[in-house]
Amino acid sequence: MLKFIKHHMETITGIEIFPLISFLIFFTFFILLLIWVFRSSKEYIAEVEQLPLDQEPQTDLL
Repeated sequence: MLKFIKHHMETITGIEIFPLISFLIFFTFFILLLIWVFRSSKEYIAEVEQLPLDQEPQTDLL
């Protein structure tokens, strides 16, 4: 089964660029997320941290 898939993938021209593109998207997303986390203010983090505790419990389920 794996040999069939490997042979089929080798016949597609330009297939070698797709792993590189997916890695770049993955890497860029996490770098941007890391930058956002370090640049966010402490007040914002404290506010978001308390959100689940500030909400009133829902009594009606329907």
